[in-house]
Amino acid sequence: MKGVRKTYDNSYTLSFLLVFFVLILFRRAFSVNTLSSTESLTISNNRTLVSPGDVFELGFFRTNSSSPWYLGIWYKKLSERTYVWVANRDNPLSNSIGSLKILGNNLVLLGHSNKSVWSTNVSRGYERSPVVAELLANGNFVMRDSSNNNASQFLWQSFNYPTDTLLPEMKLGYDLKTGLNRFLTSWRSYDDPSSGDFLYKLETRRLPEFYLMQGDVREHRSGPWNGIQFIGIPEDQKSSYMMYNFTENSEEVAYTFLMTNNSFYSRLTINSEGYLERLTWAPSSVVWNVFWSSPIHQCDMYRTCGPYSYCDVNTSPVCNCIQGFRPKNRQQWDLRIPTSGCIRRTRLGCSGDGFTRMKNMKLPETTMAIVDRSIGLKECEKRCLSDCNCTAFANADIRNRGTGCVIWTGELEDIRTYFADGQDLYVRLAAADLV
Repeated sequence: MKGVRKTYDNSYTLSFLLVFFVLILFRRAFSVNTLSSTESLTISNNRTLVSPGDVFELGFFRTNSSSPWYLGIWYKKLSERTYVWVANRDNPLSNSIGSLKILGNNLVLLGHSNKSVWSTNVSRGYERSPVVAELLANGNFVMRDSSNNNASQFLWQSFNYPTDTLLPEMKLGYDLKTGLNRFLTSWRSYDDPSSGDFLYKLETRRLPEFYLMQGDVREHRSGPWNGIQFIGIPEDQKSSYMMYNFTENSEEVAYTFLMTNNSFYSRLTINSEGYLERLTWAPSSVVWNVFWSSPIHQCDMYRTCGPYSYCDVNTSPVCNCIQGFRPKNRQQWDLRIPTSGCIRRTRLGCSGDGFTRMKNMKLPETTMAIVDRSIGLKECEKRCLSDCNCTAFANADIRNRGTGCVIWTGELEDIRTYFADGQDLYVRLAAADLV
């Protein structure tokens, strides 16, 4: 009987251990991407949240052995550690004391002496169900009611507060209902996540377009959305695994992109040196591939050539006066200082004026343009001719053979030509300058 009892005890112990480990594994698989109000993440316990699909991971990190600590999100499985969001980028933890927890219906990052260094700072009008934090499959870190996972009712989400990176399904631009402006800010340096000098943000006046800025100085202009892409970034074209979208309505003015093949990764980022880059990662990759980067050429820079002139990478010098115009300051122009631009050879007469068609162009800056999306090109031309202040016109959207109307009434700035991209721009000339 002793042998039977021993066998029974061993079987019981084995069964107990098996159930115990199954429960642990089940709990880990079930809760690995969520943080409840009774849990916390700390630097010391090295616990992280991992998104469904194991693409993203959230936790504490530092960029080198002597740097402070940050709470952030990175790609989990890539051989190259790549951070996509940092919570406390401008208020790091100076030592290895730090914890993330839910307090008073807010996510709070606590440092030494339980001092708050970062918080979601959400106000709730009344008490509802308990709050949970969750790292979603797309990399969005959200705070929500535990009984409600409706995306439109998230209490807070990291996608609304980007750092230097735009991920698929994130939006860049304005939420007109809340007044929130979502833009990218570079790291201070390659190993310092604090806010750097470079911004990439949307200007919504008239025909919206993005600007790459160093402080308050504009460095690059995306050009307006032409229905397919931003006209000043022709390299960012639709691919078999990536789609782009720009929304402009009463609720938002925003850009986003989607991946149609989840085995590929892509991100839009502004680096600490001031370059806007589209980076991609294929299943066979060991490093990120630069899909495109800007600004690269002199013609990518903002207002390289001055008013009524255009930049062409295939000419030397790169700046050229539009047909019917001549350099405003010939001496400076000959010294290749083109910022004063060009002036008309012949004054406009209003009646009898016509247009020169410039193909494959990046449209002039649109912040002061007049936009009417309800009319076509013919009606647009008529309106321009009937307004003696009109200097140029173009379609707002190049799809369906062109729709909408953009009219300029002032100087034409920041124009360039492309070999095969861009669109038609019609510039007003006096009759004497028409060919």
